[in-house]
Amino acid sequence: MEEKSQQGIANSRVPVRPRSLVAFWFLGLCNNYGYVVMLAAAIDILSTNFHYTDGDTSSNSSSNATYVRQCTHMSTGAILLADIIPSLTIKLISPFFPLFIHFRMALIVILSAAGYILVAEAPTVAVAIAGVVCTALSSGLGEASLLSYMAFYKNKHIISTWSSGTGAAGFFGSFTYAILTKILGSHKITLYVLLTVPAVMGMSFWFLLEPPKRSDGNSNGSNKGNGTTGDLSKVSSSRSSEIDSEVAPIIGKSTSLSYKFSLIPSLFKYMIPLFLVYLFEYFINQGLFELITFDISWLTHAEQYKWYQVDYQVGVFISRSSINLIQINKTWILALCQFISVIFFATEAIFTYLPSIYIVFLAVLCEGFFGGAAYVNTFNRINQEVPDDRREFSMGMTSLADAVGISLAGFLAIPAHDAICNLPPYK
Repeated sequence: MEEKSQQGIANSRVPVRPRSLVAFWFLGLCNNYGYVVMLAAAIDILSTNFHYTDGDTSSNSSSNATYVRQCTHMSTGAILLADIIPSLTIKLISPFFPLFIHFRMALIVILSAAGYILVAEAPTVAVAIAGVVCTALSSGLGEASLLSYMAFYKNKHIISTWSSGTGAAGFFGSFTYAILTKILGSHKITLYVLLTVPAVMGMSFWFLLEPPKRSDGNSNGSNKGNGTTGDLSKVSSSRSSEIDSEVAPIIGKSTSLSYKFSLIPSLFKYMIPLFLVYLFEYFINQGLFELITFDISWLTHAEQYKWYQVDYQVGVFISRSSINLIQINKTWILALCQFISVIFFATEAIFTYLPSIYIVFLAVLCEGFFGGAAYVNTFNRINQEVPDDRREFSMGMTSLADAVGISLAGFLAIPAHDAICNLPPYK
């Protein structure tokens, strides 16, 4: 056990250049950007006048009575399902296939761009949802592939910069969508502007990120020209073949399906708390946020929903960027905190007892913090505790837990939305 711990510490100290850290930050940002934008646009996608201004999207809610429940005809949980089930499918199967990172990255960029275009040009809700599915496939494949790929770098700062980037995607994705739709007056133009995101992702991977150092040779160049296989490989091989040669010393013989399946029970201590945190938080975000409204002149119903999403993502960003300052190994505590958040938001959606929207903003910020902390601390633990030969698979497999939790949250959000909307106003 002590040997395993020392191995994890050593791995966390393998140096990487700053450009690779910056690259992983941008990869995290771009990978989650489209996913966040689609959730922020959920109310707009479900409206019948998707291509018009933000102010028009709240017209299906009554403004004549202060306490009439403002409900869309369909829960935003439907968009969540379109945004997560494809991602779940990808995360479920991708750990069992070879990494082929360059091919995967090309597919990720293409799917991301297709998602933005389909939603921008969608004549119907069904076509828009097809665009959401493309975005989900891109995000799911990106997360599963890049989490597995970063295992080759064996440096904890890679995890923290990736996590910080994914957290930043939440804030910048929701914020830019809310702001640009207001400024440009068109969701369509906004989505075309955001096509820059998959382009930046491709440039970050192919031009900014350096390949991982070989585990069986010198990486500092001090023995250059000594005739070793490792050095000759570095000089003569292309980037992709260098990565392929990295797989053998790290993975070894541990690639059979039966061996991989035998590892899954040992990952439950990471997966179950992460699953619960994501189940609770996405039930709140897509089942309850749209039902918590205040009669205020400076924010419409649709705008309140969008700014809840921005506020939530600020909390995620702060916590995902905090791993070098605060580490939480008992992630079940975060699951308990998120369950308390469910009770708080559900009672407010039903009884509408809070006097101010600012109280909701504070609670949403905390909810985002719990979710982001669960994510980054879970993968940091894996990076520290799991041996080299199992780390790639463990990273990819554990990423499945949050997708399962989010998917279940989407299914639960739809009947919860309908049940609360059918209740009489409490006040």
